[in-house]
Amino acid sequence: MNGLATHYAEVSAAHHDRLTPAEAALVEKEGAELAALDLQDTAVSPLEVMRAVAAAVPERLYEDSREVLHRMHEIAGSGTLQSCLSSLPTVHACFELGLVGGGDAPADLIVGRGHIAPSFYAEYYVRGQLPFLPLTTLHRGGLTGVVHRDWGFANTMRYSLGVGLAQAVSRARDLDRQGSDRKVVCLAGDGELHEGITFECIRWAHDTGLDNLVLVVDANDRGIEPLDAPLNRDYLRSYFPTVVEVDGQDADAVRDALADLIARPGRAALVCRTVKTDHSFKAPSAVPRAPSFAATTGRMLAAVATPSGRPPAVFTADMAGRFGLAGHVDYDNTGLAETLSVGLTLALPDDDLKVVATDAMYYMDSLSMLTEAATDVHHLMVLAGRNWAAWGGAANAFNLLSLLIDTRVYEPVTEAEFHAVARRLAAEPETVHVLSMVDARFEAPAADCSAAVDDGAWITPPDEDDNDTLVISFGYATTLVEQAATGLPHLHCAALNPLLTRPLLDRIRRFRRVVSVEYNGAHGGFGAWLRHRYLLPVVVHGVENDIDTCVHEEQLRRHGMAPDQLAAQLSAVRTEAGDLHADARS
Repeated sequence: MNGLATHYAEVSAAHHDRLTPAEAALVEKEGAELAALDLQDTAVSPLEVMRAVAAAVPERLYEDSREVLHRMHEIAGSGTLQSCLSSLPTVHACFELGLVGGGDAPADLIVGRGHIAPSFYAEYYVRGQLPFLPLTTLHRGGLTGVVHRDWGFANTMRYSLGVGLAQAVSRARDLDRQGSDRKVVCLAGDGELHEGITFECIRWAHDTGLDNLVLVVDANDRGIEPLDAPLNRDYLRSYFPTVVEVDGQDADAVRDALADLIARPGRAALVCRTVKTDHSFKAPSAVPRAPSFAATTGRMLAAVATPSGRPPAVFTADMAGRFGLAGHVDYDNTGLAETLSVGLTLALPDDDLKVVATDAMYYMDSLSMLTEAATDVHHLMVLAGRNWAAWGGAANAFNLLSLLIDTRVYEPVTEAEFHAVARRLAAEPETVHVLSMVDARFEAPAADCSAAVDDGAWITPPDEDDNDTLVISFGYATTLVEQAATGLPHLHCAALNPLLTRPLLDRIRRFRRVVSVEYNGAHGGFGAWLRHRYLLPVVVHGVENDIDTCVHEEQLRRHGMAPDQLAAQLSAVRTEAGDLHADARS
């Protein structure tokens, strides 16, 4: 069996209980075909390999791509089903026009609405170009949930919405320079058009007379949250000579209109009216689940005593649901305009508490405005929600925002720690306080740093004569180390760059080996801070590579952060330390 077959067999088998008997039988047959393939050419993409499997096993369980999308999300247990269904007729039209997967396509296709990739997979499947096997691995370490080169997309969205339109303008400009009138079609969403980069791209295409761009907008009046106002058609008409609007639920209408705009000369926009309900799909659960820690932020924020006595001024780039703001605090939703979320804090009174609630990745888009805010705005709290590993969250805040003036970074894991950070901000208002708010469900640790949020708190205190191995964990990782139950002395820190008191530091320095555990990027992160600032003999156990496109539970295991993996890792460190100690005595 080749490595690719082994990987997909393992990922699919982990969720075998979610398959129907017919699906399970088909997946087994397809897996056998995949295992039999000779995959010596490492340049072959997974899509090409899976097309070979689909050709060998032509059986189709479903003929309707909507039904395929539902099954993919039910098996995955999560995803962006409504976004995919909203854009499915447009995706279908792109296939009908030959814009997808063919060398003789009538135009170049760039998918800016990157999280609708499953719509393309569903169409590939019903057209016999993908087997069912990879569909069972969506968001689980197999099939990616966003567009990716390996799965047939020439240009890819890395982390930020709006990038697709920039890529489309770039490609259109290059074709124009070559003297070609070939069109570039860009699929985007109306929420995506809130991004600053999309305004810049549309304006620049107009001002430079770029005539080979066709912008297709899925207009469903919703980003993650409902939009404050529908897509401004007059705005598009100001920059595009031709703007056509169709029923986006009618694939034939979309196909005919898009074919016409590709064929006729000039820059154009096609508005497809669609419908979208909830942003995220979650499989129904028989047992009610507690909210994630991040989702309790609204309740905690409502209890913060603000310096001015007025309620906090809260701005969010479409993230109210992530932080549970509704019903607890008033807030302004700027859509997906992260830079504006920060910009709205710039002229408020000094003693107002200003809160920017954003995603751990998205705040990088507003780094220039954060530079302005860090030098001038008092009482600024940035909530950086995150559920991934190395990419985003505390690591990015530390390595990017700490380059600015006066920034502190925390990852609270108890309500008391959240309020301790809020009190610290009130006492030091000129310092921007960034809180990495983990979008995961966990039990609060046995102790926290609320009494001294920049110091450490013992979860498992050491015996007086125990000087071999100490574990120091940061933020969310503390809860994982607790579950590992290693029995080692264990210290918890809420600050990514803690300012340890002398008595605690002296006790730490008595240990021969210090292991830092952090669920964020190890490069320039928590352990590196301990090692460089305090010259401690720290062995760092953290996430060493970039995020993987899979759900949170899979992230933990892939990065060696699951409790059983931590138990084995820390046990090995303790054994090694004991052996070194014995060797030294002998």
